[in-house]
Amino acid sequence: MMYYIESPSSDPYFNLALEQYVFDCLDRSHSYFMLWQNDNAVIVGKHQNTIAEINETFVRDHGIKVVRRLSGGGAVYHDMGNINFTFIVDRDDGLFDFSKFCLPLVRALESVGVAAEINGRNDITIDRKKFSGNSQYSKEGRTMHHGTVMYDSDLNTVENVLKVSNDKIESKGCKSVISRVTNVRPYVRTDMNTKQFFGTLRDFMMKENKLIPYHLTEQDYLAVHQLKNTRYSTWEWNYGFSPKYAVEKKRRVEGCGCIEVHMNVEKGIITGIAFTGDYFSDADSSSLARLLTGCRLCMPDLSEKLKSVCIGDYFHNLTSNKFIKLLLE
Repeated sequence: MMYYIESPSSDPYFNLALEQYVFDCLDRSHSYFMLWQNDNAVIVGKHQNTIAEINETFVRDHGIKVVRRLSGGGAVYHDMGNINFTFIVDRDDGLFDFSKFCLPLVRALESVGVAAEINGRNDITIDRKKFSGNSQYSKEGRTMHHGTVMYDSDLNTVENVLKVSNDKIESKGCKSVISRVTNVRPYVRTDMNTKQFFGTLRDFMMKENKLIPYHLTEQDYLAVHQLKNTRYSTWEWNYGFSPKYAVEKKRRVEGCGCIEVHMNVEKGIITGIAFTGDYFSDADSSSLARLLTGCRLCMPDLSEKLKSVCIGDYFHNLTSNKFIKLLLE
């Protein structure tokens, strides 16, 4: 049985807290589908260095909120022209399967005349331009999959609010964010505003998945606000969670994403290390960092340290050998 939850708020701190609350606290014998919108916010991936991802001056001058989410992946801009969707389900395999969560959205768009395609590891595109980025978070046999639908977003703000790294631009063969993204609205068969499209998407998903509405209780609201106040609206989570180390090296790994290694080495020994980037993971890289701290930065010692570690748990689609090469090259 799958329940439908529609957030009553456009506050990004509340909505990220609501996602986590549904994931952690609501009845695990059921699945959940959510629709929600954030007003003027940058949502950064769990592993990202916030300052390195945002145009801080633009964010400050335009009153844009910055919030860190639980899942990996890259930073995205949300406004009221964007619609977010979330699936929370039992994880039935050990793999990141984005397609099964993206396909319902593709079918919904087909119903309004839009030909969308799933491309890359986590994008949905129209005419090879991205309008939906997707990410996942897994814990204790449950998966949260969430994605964006840029229906009628301010593309100029999308371009100005994020710092786009050179390797991302070069890998796409493009010179700007604008050239790589699009809104859905120009492609719909019959024009409708964002509110109308929200209703159309909701109705399609309700019918397609036989969703049952779930109404948040007063107890739910209290718990979500508590989580919002203690985590999602705090500097410690949104900025302080980023590592203090200077970036030493940055690599884009096919099938994994961008990994930045922040590392201090003294007398050939790793004295501090942390990882940021838009990669996906099942395990928190801080535990890997603790394991590597004190290790000599050489192939034999790193291989010995990592012999019982599944690197793919920390960096999706990365092998131990490629990870060691990343540290050493």
